[in-house]
Amino acid sequence: MKNLRYLILLLIVGIVPPTSLEAANLIDVYREALEHDAQYKVARHAYRATQEKLPQGRAGLLPNIEFTGRERETLLHTDVRGENFISNRGLVITATQPLFRVENFIIYEQSKNEVAQGDARFILSAQDLILRLTQAYFDTLIAQVNVEAAEAQEKAFRQQLELMRHNLEFGLGTIVDTNEAESRHDLAVSQEIAARNALEISKRNLQSIINRFPNDLTSVSIDNIVSDPLTMPYGNMEELVASAENKNYLLKIQQLAYEIAQQETSRAKAGHYPTLDLVGQYNNQINQAFIVAGRGIDFESKFIGVELRIPVFQGFSTQSRAREMLANQDKARDELENIRRIISLQVRQHYLNITNGIAQVKALKKAVISSRSHLDSTILGQKSGIRIEIDVLNAQQQYFSARKDLVVAYYNYLMSRLRLKANLGELDESVLEEINAFLRG
Repeated sequence: MKNLRYLILLLIVGIVPPTSLEAANLIDVYREALEHDAQYKVARHAYRATQEKLPQGRAGLLPNIEFTGRERETLLHTDVRGENFISNRGLVITATQPLFRVENFIIYEQSKNEVAQGDARFILSAQDLILRLTQAYFDTLIAQVNVEAAEAQEKAFRQQLELMRHNLEFGLGTIVDTNEAESRHDLAVSQEIAARNALEISKRNLQSIINRFPNDLTSVSIDNIVSDPLTMPYGNMEELVASAENKNYLLKIQQLAYEIAQQETSRAKAGHYPTLDLVGQYNNQINQAFIVAGRGIDFESKFIGVELRIPVFQGFSTQSRAREMLANQDKARDELENIRRIISLQVRQHYLNITNGIAQVKALKKAVISSRSHLDSTILGQKSGIRIEIDVLNAQQQYFSARKDLVVAYYNYLMSRLRLKANLGELDESVLEEINAFLRG
């Protein structure tokens, strides 16, 4: 719990905007999001509101003091005195100290769980912000790579088309080759338009989180991806599942919800128990209307004592509420089990995504290298006359496709690491800094 409080404190006071908006890296953008993301702001306000549950729950164990003051005019009519106007002023102070109220003790214990639940929800919202922001950041980088690839492909196809037209004009090429090059170029233009539109949408999505349009984001280069020796950062899968069952914040929230439901059942049953209060009262009345005497009188009274209340019959409402809370308790227990199974499944999925992502990235590294070699050799072959233009176009397309696939696989691998960390309850800014270190320009 101390670690949880420390983490929450860091999240609240650590909202520092970056000093520069140029060439922002993932950490810079994250700190902007801490300040500007609307969902996170809502979570922060909800957290602060939840902190008030504890003093509210404690209030039922503390004294209750009431002050009542009044001034009124009374028209009193008697056979002896007739009509008489009496001006009355009074002061009543009542203090009550609960001595035995089972329901109040349960409410106080509930408030502790509600505060702990609010703490866990706030941490969960911070993890959600990291995941949403990083996904939007990576989507933008992937879209940028797609645009760059589309631009390079369009340029290459345009050059090939110009060459084909030139060859056709001087009788060195065929109309078939020219039409093929023109078709590839038109398709490349269409793909470039779609890529630019996707990039614009990705930037707008990121803008909704950081409240500014992202112009320059730090990304990882293809060369760095190729040279990065990825290794599996985790051990046994089942050990991770067991760890997630102990530390996952969504699971903690539901566990607390189940405990609160149990306390609600106990609270409903407490309606059968007697209550005992220590009560003290001071009453001072000036010119209080006294019907028997037909006039106003002054009096002062003080008393202190205990007040015992024993519920006898309340129309079966207490039993009905207890049955209702028992049903809600069973519901919360089954929801807890369902979430436990979901978290276990997600941990296994992200673990497999990481292991498969490493294998896929390694395979695509080789594909990029081999496709680049194939493109270079095809260009040389074209110059020497053993390859034709369509072979160069196909080799270029294969190379650009391999580059895009490698970048997407690499970012998916990084996202799987973050999602697994979130399932393990370990996702925070330090983990994001590790991911940011991979984004070397």
